[in-house]
Amino acid sequence: MRLCRFDRDRLGLVLGDEVVDVSAALETLPSYRWPLPYGDPLIANFASLRPKIEALAAASNARLQLSQLALDSPIANPSKIIAAPVNYAKHIAESRADAGINFGSDVKSIDHYGLFLKSSTALVGVAEGVRLPSLDRRMDHEIELVAVIGKEGFRIPRDAALSYVAGYAIGLDMTVRGPEDRSWRKSFDTFAVLGPYLVTADELGDPSHLDFSIKVNGAVRQQANTSDLIFDVPKLIEYASAAYRLYPGDIIMTGTPEGVGPVAPGDEMECWIDRIGTMRVKVRGD
Repeated sequence: MRLCRFDRDRLGLVLGDEVVDVSAALETLPSYRWPLPYGDPLIANFASLRPKIEALAAASNARLQLSQLALDSPIANPSKIIAAPVNYAKHIAESRADAGINFGSDVKSIDHYGLFLKSSTALVGVAEGVRLPSLDRRMDHEIELVAVIGKEGFRIPRDAALSYVAGYAIGLDMTVRGPEDRSWRKSFDTFAVLGPYLVTADELGDPSHLDFSIKVNGAVRQQANTSDLIFDVPKLIEYASAAYRLYPGDIIMTGTPEGVGPVAPGDEMECWIDRIGTMRVKVRGD
């Protein structure tokens, strides 16, 4: 199943190039009172919503064109965005070689740095795109496979980790290059792009051998396979949950391969991951 959020909080079931509006299923979501629970209500209640979504789609003959919709992030309310630094060996090598990336620091791997958090306010979908701040800095694209957590978990063992995944999406972990902490440089508004929709875990299957790439203005910049991850998806879930309790809708950005590079206002990024699809993201200035 592929689910999109479009036109300001409509829920859609993606069927090829078409979408069925199944927003009526949201009427069955529970009501909440303060204090609100952690996590995304749609993902937390997805098991009970799924039959309703399927029934609505089966009963409707109306179809929307996916290409005509304003796509928001398929996840609306993550309690956190977890990110994995230098999680591909070739990206470590390029970071060590490029002063524009490392700013004179000794670049190590993920098992040295651990994970970091991006602000949830950085999260946007394809329609909003990336807005670069007015800084005299290099600002780079980083394409990543994203795993979305489906249920609460803490200290999750590796062999059970994938059972905690609701689905997958394409992510852009945009970054300002500089000496500051990653959590600051990567948390500007619009610096976490998620889309184009959520592919449920049962549809995508094994995430460990997915080809993916990004083109900027038609030129290939990054091209790799998730089999090259240093910490794969199960390891990342195990590692993250040893520190933080995970909640439905939490986003894990799994890391980016070699080929990172700067973007500028007016650029278009075409991001593709096998078994997920393609999202085209425009870059603009402040």
